[in-house]
Amino acid sequence: MIIRCIAAALAATVALPIGMASATDLEVTHWWTSGGEAAAVAELAKAFDATGNHWVDGAIAGSGGTARPIMISRITGGDPMGATQFNHGRQAQELVEAGLMRDLTDVATKGHWKDVIKPASLLDSCTIDGKIYCAPVNIHSWQWLWLSDAAFKKAGVAMPKNWNEFVAAGPALQKAGIQPLAVGGQPWQTTGLVDTLIISLGGKDLYMKVFKDKDAKTISGPEMTKIFQAVDDARKLAKGTNVQDWNQATNMVITGKAAGQVMGDWAQGEFQLAGQVAGKDYSCLPGLGLNEYLTAGGDAFYFPKLKDDAKSKAQDVLAETIVDPKTQVAFNLKKGSLPIRGDVDLASANDCMKKGLAILGKGNVLQSTDQLLSADTQKQKEDLFSQFFANPSISAADAQKRFADIMADAD
Repeated sequence: MIIRCIAAALAATVALPIGMASATDLEVTHWWTSGGEAAAVAELAKAFDATGNHWVDGAIAGSGGTARPIMISRITGGDPMGATQFNHGRQAQELVEAGLMRDLTDVATKGHWKDVIKPASLLDSCTIDGKIYCAPVNIHSWQWLWLSDAAFKKAGVAMPKNWNEFVAAGPALQKAGIQPLAVGGQPWQTTGLVDTLIISLGGKDLYMKVFKDKDAKTISGPEMTKIFQAVDDARKLAKGTNVQDWNQATNMVITGKAAGQVMGDWAQGEFQLAGQVAGKDYSCLPGLGLNEYLTAGGDAFYFPKLKDDAKSKAQDVLAETIVDPKTQVAFNLKKGSLPIRGDVDLASANDCMKKGLAILGKGNVLQSTDQLLSADTQKQKEDLFSQFFANPSISAADAQKRFADIMADAD
């Protein structure tokens, strides 16, 4: 990653086609509703409003799984918003193929996106038939274990250095009345946890054989059997969490009620909002302390086709604003995510963000499952793993077999 001084990024002029005569309101839909997320969204809104246009916030409560069907229904039903969030990958592919989304290639060419957006897989995920249809806003990675210093201190247990030590500390944590692992009830949380165990415990090659190659022998083999045994360990450690939303589970770690949580780097926004300091109040283990590989997924904004010329011009402005270095710094410091540009330096980033930047700098980056699998396959995985965590009668062997069946038909 090319690093420049943050002062240069903050002083950078936003090269936007500002024109008060064409300024307009633009509704932007997203599912960022937790405290940390809302603070980050405010930075996007502030930057867009500074162009003379106005960000009309269309937050949809719940997770992406709740919000996406609503967003898609509006677009296909003839009531499109000005811009909408999706994750990097194939979530908007059918909308693009149906001719409902704006082509941003001219905006991207003007802004030299192919030169500054790193890794290239982010923009590749926005590209269909050689045309660019979205503006990446951040890099999110799932492969993090967040730990409460207070919880381990209360239990009299040393802070674990990796997932295996964390699992071994489970009985002592439970004896001290502390929930070992916090996992909320939203299906995507358990799926993200399992995907993380595959890459962090199994390594890069196993992850790619499973999700990129969809190798049936590997998926049904002994390496994956070990992974599903680890998933069973996680299920036992998570028993009794009794919360639904991911940020509620994060709050259990923040308050010391839970010892740890496997969650993406967006959890940092909640720790920051609570006034906690990385390395003092909480700790983080990228790659669960075992394999320092991160998936470069995250969020991007797509722009439905509109009949209003002024709003269409405002869409171009918003796309430029999202990728602008100044906006990238302000947004990602609040969000806990990493910038999509390789030419900004988050000098004021906390210890955990710096660990993530270092891993990206080494090139230890892989595509996320959202980029490698269709939305339908992801949904089938969510159904399987939410059932597995909710129903202890489903054995690890049964879950592995059902997973193999899903991946055999994966597209």
